[in-house]
Amino acid sequence: MSTIFAPITGRGGAVATLRLSGPESFRIMRDMTGTPPPPRHAGLRRLRHGGKLLDEALVVMFPAPRSFTGEDVAEISIHGGRAVQAAVSEALVALGARPAEPGEFSRRAFETGRMDLLQAEAMADLIAAETQAQREQALEGGVHEACAAWRESLRQLMARQEALIDFPDEDLPPEVEEALRAGIAALRDEMQAALYAAPAAERLREGLEFVILGAPNAGKSTLLNALAGEEVAIVSELPGTTRDAVGARVDLGGVPVRLTDTAGLRETGDVIEAEGVRRARARAERADFVILVAGPGGNFAPAPAGAAVLRVRTKADLPVDLADAAGELCVSAKTGAGLAALRARLVDEARTLTDNKGAAALARPRQVACVRDAVMALEMALALEEPELRAEELRAAAQGLARLAGGIGVEEILDAVFSGFCIGK
Repeated sequence: MSTIFAPITGRGGAVATLRLSGPESFRIMRDMTGTPPPPRHAGLRRLRHGGKLLDEALVVMFPAPRSFTGEDVAEISIHGGRAVQAAVSEALVALGARPAEPGEFSRRAFETGRMDLLQAEAMADLIAAETQAQREQALEGGVHEACAAWRESLRQLMARQEALIDFPDEDLPPEVEEALRAGIAALRDEMQAALYAAPAAERLREGLEFVILGAPNAGKSTLLNALAGEEVAIVSELPGTTRDAVGARVDLGGVPVRLTDTAGLRETGDVIEAEGVRRARARAERADFVILVAGPGGNFAPAPAGAAVLRVRTKADLPVDLADAAGELCVSAKTGAGLAALRARLVDEARTLTDNKGAAALARPRQVACVRDAVMALEMALALEEPELRAEELRAAAQGLARLAGGIGVEEILDAVFSGFCIGK
């Protein structure tokens, strides 16, 4: 097993921390410091290589197995300048270490049993979290706890089923068979509830897209700028200024949302603008939510089939009769009127779209696939009368849950999971 290293802090700080993991970590630290500090005690040491002073660093040693990766680990905090980091990194390579691949520290932690696959995925989601709601889902999503509870329930059900197989002549009361079936059905229903809630959890993890749609000069770009709090889109009196999707990432009640301005919808002989109109309609059809915009006295564009829509009347500061504005929100980016109400409505929509109803937050397709396989096996178990065949389906459900936490896995799955991590994790 090679010894790897990587920075575990972001760029640009006054201090940078490098982590080493592997069998040569402590030897390398001895070569660079002379006498490293005792395990789990931070010590100030001068780093040297080839007779040259590289930097003065804070060094901490973590002997296996009580370390992040389960291997011998050393962490050195050095000054954050690029030249210092480059010099220390060159010395580490010369002494036998190599730069870590993305996710390699976490993968080693998985392989040594320091974390399971669900914990690794939750940590990756926590690192990537942009909003409070994403942070809470990563920390408190409950998938790890739910999986443990499901596995325990399934273990007990399998034990009861084996008892029915091993003691067929014991004249067990029919209540035993009925209780077994009821237990299988209850476990299936609990896991099915998590599957129903999975799209909301995945939307929160990935973020939503709200598309602003309407005719040219309806105030779409001005509305985007007002909601984003910055000049994202060019605003002009000339119709057709926006020809491609322009967006900004905003936090709506803890939910990450991309607000996307699109080309104004109209018939046009301009080939480029016509392509922009086509893309606008296509984007609205894929969006999680559509904000239909019309100016004073203007007509709203047709909503995409099946889309969740909010109609917003812009330029409310102009002296135009708004008697027909029932069911519409009227806003003015110029005066700010109605913007607070609009933002509150968008926050409600974002939270509704990402509300998983308290179920375990299956936020990744891999997790959904594992639970779906287990549910299908439980369905088959309920449909079977033969105890031996039912027991086989229960074992298949157990395999699905084992894949969920990583108890059973193949190399391609592990590669897919850990390759998405950042360097240093």
